[in-house]
Amino acid sequence: GLASARSRLVAAVVPTISGPVFLQTVQSLTEALDACGYQLILGQSGYAHSREDALLDAIIGRRPDGIVLTGILHSPEGRKRLLAAGIPVVETWDISDRPVDMVICFSHLKVGSAVAGYFLGKGVQRVGIATGGDHRALQRREGFLSAWGREVPTAVVPAPSSLELGRKALGQLLAQDPGLQAVVCSSDMLAHGILVEARARGLRVPQDLAVSGFGDAEFSAHMLPSITTVHVDGPRIGRLAAQLLMDRCRGVPPPQSVFDLGFTLIERESTAAAPTTLNTP
Repeated sequence: GLASARSRLVAAVVPTISGPVFLQTVQSLTEALDACGYQLILGQSGYAHSREDALLDAIIGRRPDGIVLTGILHSPEGRKRLLAAGIPVVETWDISDRPVDMVICFSHLKVGSAVAGYFLGKGVQRVGIATGGDHRALQRREGFLSAWGREVPTAVVPAPSSLELGRKALGQLLAQDPGLQAVVCSSDMLAHGILVEARARGLRVPQDLAVSGFGDAEFSAHMLPSITTVHVDGPRIGRLAAQLLMDRCRGVPPPQSVFDLGFTLIERESTAAAPTTLNTP
């Protein structure tokens, strides 16, 4: 009886709760689990794989009924421990054809490629990238460069991103190319910082400098100008993760192991009239 008893706990691991991008997923996951009589325990892994392994060890020791990971587990040792534990696992916010168990995903490479196609379609020629140094953000940069066809000025900031880091990133990018027409950001928070710094430098957005973000944070639609961004359905990720775990607890196998939810590029004021002629330094 003790061996078969349910803990009624699900553990979720996120890199950080200081940024808005994962909060909607955590909130919807919490609500969906609560409706089934389960509680969520939350751990912050940071962006270092070594910390993630230590956190997983602690979680496995508590024997939750399920584990939700933000991103794909990169540690071979962590993967072995999860497989040996036999706890249902849902990886999220990244794509893999070899998930530990189940994965709810979208392609960061395709996100970057789509953003590049968007700016190419507007005739933009000189673009810079402000990106976090984490794996997923750098994947989006890789996808952008693959579609763009050449290297572009890049400012890499430590994750998690912030408004302050966005302001600093624009300074770094303009030092590399004073004639930039657009800046592609790995988060809406960085894009917010770019907007603030552009205004401080007397640059009009989007007339002088177009700006795009990622994550569709709640504030993005209400900025002046509002921020063009990439929307990922975070609440749906949380609800689906809860459903998959509850099904597994009832002995119902998932119809598939990979659930690709895709993404949507949302055009707003920060790029609606992107400059199509070269800015002079």
